Amino acid sequence: MRNYEQYKRIVKFCFSVIVLTLEMAAFWYIWLHFYNQKMENPYNRTGHWLMTSVYGIFLVLFNKLYGGLKVGYLRTGNMIYSQFLAAVCANAMAYLQITLLTRCFQNIFPLLVMSCAELFVICIWSFLSTRLYRILYPPRSVLLVYGEHPVTGLMGKIDTRNDRFVVGETIHISSGIELIKDKIKGYEGVVICDIPSYMRNVILKYCYEKSIRTYSTPKISDILIRSAESLHLFDTPLLLSRNHGLSFDQQIIKRGVDLALSLAALILLFPVFIVTGAAIKLYDGGPVFYFQERCTKNGKIFRICKFRSMIVDAEKEGHSVPAADQDPRITPVGRIIRAARIDELPQIFNILKGDMSIVGPRPERVEHVEIYTRKIPEFGYRMKVKGGLTGYAQVYGKYNTTAYDKLKLDLMYVQNYSLLLDIQIIFKTVKILFMKESTEGFGAEDAAAVADGDKPGKTQ
Repeated sequence: MRNYEQYKRIVKFCFSVIVLTLEMAAFWYIWLHFYNQKMENPYNRTGHWLMTSVYGIFLVLFNKLYGGLKVGYLRTGNMIYSQFLAAVCANAMAYLQITLLTRCFQNIFPLLVMSCAELFVICIWSFLSTRLYRILYPPRSVLLVYGEHPVTGLMGKIDTRNDRFVVGETIHISSGIELIKDKIKGYEGVVICDIPSYMRNVILKYCYEKSIRTYSTPKISDILIRSAESLHLFDTPLLLSRNHGLSFDQQIIKRGVDLALSLAALILLFPVFIVTGAAIKLYDGGPVFYFQERCTKNGKIFRICKFRSMIVDAEKEGHSVPAADQDPRITPVGRIIRAARIDELPQIFNILKGDMSIVGPRPERVEHVEIYTRKIPEFGYRMKVKGGLTGYAQVYGKYNTTAYDKLKLDLMYVQNYSLLLDIQIIFKTVKILFMKESTEGFGAEDAAAVADGDKPGKTQ
């Protein structure tokens, strides 16, 4: 594998060029035979190249957004899904462009046929490219170094990606730095799992010296340092962490985007609101909406609004119980709207009111914030910005991701906020809507533990 390591980027680039070229060729044919003649002044050869190039740019942009070209990083199924989603978005943009050029809505059927052909090509390409990549770059054998915290959870996650790396051995930091260094020599990588900073730094420097790659689970302080701004006021480098959340101008821009997008969404989704509300009402005659107290910026408490997906008085015993897998409290209508995330749509009203933003850390229940803060004092850091309808942790985490990992993901958003990041998260939210693992619920035992406050590792 080491002989080919230096060519990894070139291999990935070649794979990407192949699939993009095939998709662009399909568009060339469709444009030339079905749409070019619809223009008042049809394009010549240069115009065809221009149209195909613009389509290629759309493909690259959406594949960059959804990660469809990440051969070796994504599983085959995920790569097919990401690639096809990117192709559909590119085709939608191409249809808009064709409509503007021909000055009327054209028959969309040729583009639909092209989409099906692209799906076939994407499936074949994803399977072959992943297979070849794994032959060239088999999984790395790594050493896992751990400390006082249990690593069973991380080990389980690593085992799900045995196409990327395989844990050959685990070693506790109590074994000593010298023995750890000696063990490292026999592996292609090192996974550093939440050990004291001074020991981690020694291992990092040693691996850097020996050109051995490392995978580290970040601490809260690592995330804060990572987002720091470099200052060169004199010949000693400084790292500036402002630590105040969003600046005033960022807040103004974010609020303006929230208002514009939520109003547009409310108008477009009005039929969905009507159908969903009617279905909930007709099922059991109970209230359509469900209100719940949540915490947002600076710990402010507000009442979040959702479509009711559970039976009436689902928490009549007086304490919260997060939804578990196959939870009997969820109604048949509720299962459908939860799977499609429709139950979250009424939060648009919370966004218009100013309690929430479209993108931000998920606002937690008041009692859960109290529980998590007792166990994780830094949990309140995520409330430096308004809670969001979607967020960094929703895109890159799961429904049952631990509270500590969600905190890290949310801090990555807070510390690296930009309007572009918000746009990326909104688009990536579309991708996860139909991914089962992103809506995976708790096991019944874990859900009860959260409700009792005994195991605040997971949150709803």
